Amino acid sequence: MHGTDDRLTVPTSEIVQWARAFVRHPSPQTERFEQEPQVQCFIAEAIVPLVIQLGLPWRRDGMGNLLVELGPERADKSLVLMAYAMTHPANRMRNPFQGELMDEKAGAYVRGRGISEQKGSLAAALAAVKTAADRLTLQGRLVFAVSTAGETGRHDAAASVCAALGYCPRLAVIVIGTTGRVALANKGRIDAIVTVRGRSAHSSTPWMGVDAIAGARRVLERVLAIDVGASKHPLLGVASLTPTAVRSWPEATHTVQDEVRITFDRRLLPGDDPQVAFDAIAAAADIGAPWAVVSERGPFMYPAEIAPEGAFMRAVAEGCRRTGTDPPATFASHGALDAGFFCHQGAESAMWGPGAVEQWHSDDERIAVSDLIAGAVSYRGMIEAALCA
Repeated sequence: MHGTDDRLTVPTSEIVQWARAFVRHPSPQTERFEQEPQVQCFIAEAIVPLVIQLGLPWRRDGMGNLLVELGPERADKSLVLMAYAMTHPANRMRNPFQGELMDEKAGAYVRGRGISEQKGSLAAALAAVKTAADRLTLQGRLVFAVSTAGETGRHDAAASVCAALGYCPRLAVIVIGTTGRVALANKGRIDAIVTVRGRSAHSSTPWMGVDAIAGARRVLERVLAIDVGASKHPLLGVASLTPTAVRSWPEATHTVQDEVRITFDRRLLPGDDPQVAFDAIAAAADIGAPWAVVSERGPFMYPAEIAPEGAFMRAVAEGCRRTGTDPPATFASHGALDAGFFCHQGAESAMWGPGAVEQWHSDDERIAVSDLIAGAVSYRGMIEAALCA
């Protein structure tokens, strides 16, 4: 684990140290989303001092996202590596924030919450950006962003980054663990929040009220009967529609409930109109008297798709050639992040990074040190291919 890969200017031990330090600074998703103090403090206390130490120029935008910008301004070529601060909560994970370094027969691992999903690839991307600053003559604009999002299910932070830049970079790597594969496509998502209102009464005289739970059962039956499989994507298959939360009020014993709120997760294929998807849910949920039903649009993310022979993949392939590594495998993701936002803005964007997808949110989340370093080398190669002659 000691020493330095000669394709990087940051020693392996230092990259591992960064990853462990990131884990030790909790930054979980809460109801405050991007404004969660622990997320904001992670950037202020774990990332800002590090980029200062590395001699990289930086600033923060109005949402607290961190931006490092290198290379000529207003260049024809531009690339952003967007990493993420926010992680899944600790949940039932043992010692989630210790940043353990574990030596096993298969090699060394770093263990901790967010290490396979956000924080391992964040460390790899930062090592690549530092190497670019040290060794490369950039002919295009390189942006390294650390987003205050990561688990929010919306594009607000990405939009804030582009607003602060004043443009949308032409290529965007969504820095997140994908088992080292490039996601050529991913589904989008829109949440529909359906509120069913009735009239409360004591449960000993239920006929005096209007049971919102009974109305919610009808809503569930009607909404889940919507056919979302009419179209099929060659990589992603069909869309999906899933209830993800149900809550009722008042929170009191022996009471007919007068309000139930249901959240539906509607996955979107490339080309799907989110408003049409939402309208279908709202129409199905409108069950009429004696209930009153209100449907609202919740968080939304665009689907994404890039061509296997497009500019993004050409830069990936050329970067691998320059660094002497094998080209990554490709896949399609049913999850959604910010690639869809950048594609919607006219860029080419994909999720790509070290860290196994199957480790996300798990009770034993970890990343192999070898994968961490391979990810940093791969990012460095793409930067060179995309922004250097």
